[in-house]
Amino acid sequence: MSVTRRDLLKMAGAAGVMGMAPAIVRAQKLEKTKVQIAVGGKPLIYYLPLSIAEARGYFKDEGLDVSIADFAGGSKALQAVVGGSADIVSGAFEHTLSMQSKGQAYRAFVLQGRAPMIGVGVSKKNLPNYKSAADLKGKKIGVTAPGSSTNMVVSFFLAKHGLKASDVSIIGVGAGAGAVTALRSGQIDAISNTDPVVSMLEMPGDIQIIVDTRTLKDTQDIFGGNMPAGCLYAPQAFIDANPNTTQALANALVRADKWIQKAGADEIAKVVPETYLLGDPAVYKAAIAKSLEGLSPDGMIPEDGAATALKALAAYQADFDGAKIDPSKVWTNDYARRANEKYPNG
Repeated sequence: MSVTRRDLLKMAGAAGVMGMAPAIVRAQKLEKTKVQIAVGGKPLIYYLPLSIAEARGYFKDEGLDVSIADFAGGSKALQAVVGGSADIVSGAFEHTLSMQSKGQAYRAFVLQGRAPMIGVGVSKKNLPNYKSAADLKGKKIGVTAPGSSTNMVVSFFLAKHGLKASDVSIIGVGAGAGAVTALRSGQIDAISNTDPVVSMLEMPGDIQIIVDTRTLKDTQDIFGGNMPAGCLYAPQAFIDANPNTTQALANALVRADKWIQKAGADEIAKVVPETYLLGDPAVYKAAIAKSLEGLSPDGMIPEDGAATALKALAAYQADFDGAKIDPSKVWTNDYARRANEKYPNG
């Protein structure tokens, strides 16, 4: 049987089309186009990639119709997904481990922050003579919402200095102007929050920073390794049922991660809603500059991240048994890796 050059070209063409088919199917056939994402403090720089993906149309580019519901803190956003009113959480990585400890399978699939980007500061008015963690005993500490990552950092800090969570009063103050007001009006003695709230209080001298996880070095010093922070995570059942939709979400976030690193503070401030600036664009831009290193450049979760988060949870959460947790089941880089292949330059 002889094969002509024309036959070879036809065969090669067919093979090429077949090779392309899975990518075409993946790009076009989404199991679910309408997706509800729950987030705890959307204007925070902690969740900036989510806002950029929305504002720059990256979700739409992937064929997604995304609606974002904003809550007072990450623990409230998680409750929305547990209760069935949202599909995906834009929240703190460590919640996936907490859920596994309760027998529920959740998995992070694309990273927004590679450091918690949380600052803890004490009020210079209420605690002018602050010297050590012992001075926080009996004091009121404001967090975005009880049980959120801002609460986790406070609890971890207290545990490292021999204090219990019950030695202080934890108060939810949200993640915006209300948090700034709570500190300035003396309703709380200290605050754990992220930017721009932290910079709004730090730059005018309202607070003395005692914990700062906006840089990789400080994060690694405090937690002993890479501590993944903001991410998209979902019930494992959602990911299993909607792999193409999950991939589309990862694609949008990876593009946003990459755009942020190239854009710089001025361009970012133009793209986000004006309300994010809390009435002071200069402070917002300064906050972006301080937090930029903590934002993920590519959506990839660090290999040691789950182990670091597991140690942190075990250190401060009394009812958390780290020995029963399998950290490999709470994260995957499969989707972020494919997103980076699709958008190598953002």
